[in-house]
Amino acid sequence: MADQWTERALEELRADADRIVGSREVLRGIKAGTLRRVFIANDVDTFLFSRVREAAEAAGIPLTRVESMQLLASACGAPVKTAAAGLKK
Repeated sequence: MADQWTERALEELRADADRIVGSREVLRGIKAGTLRRVFIANDVDTFLFSRVREAAEAAGIPLTRVESMQLLASACGAPVKTAAAGLKK
């Protein structure tokens, strides 16, 4: 079960329609500087997790880890599991 802080961040993700879903789009958003928060699932492969984490840290964007790709997809309203998501500025 997600901790209280993560649960609040997921509620923000659920409520905000101005979001992007998918690791490719998240990496593009980080590079473009259009994101204010990034979410990454703990069960993604190590390489992808590292790429997203390092890009977010380099850009100074807060990163929230989520238990699973299924939980992240549910928060985004996505029909399939998702590795990463982001909230636009």
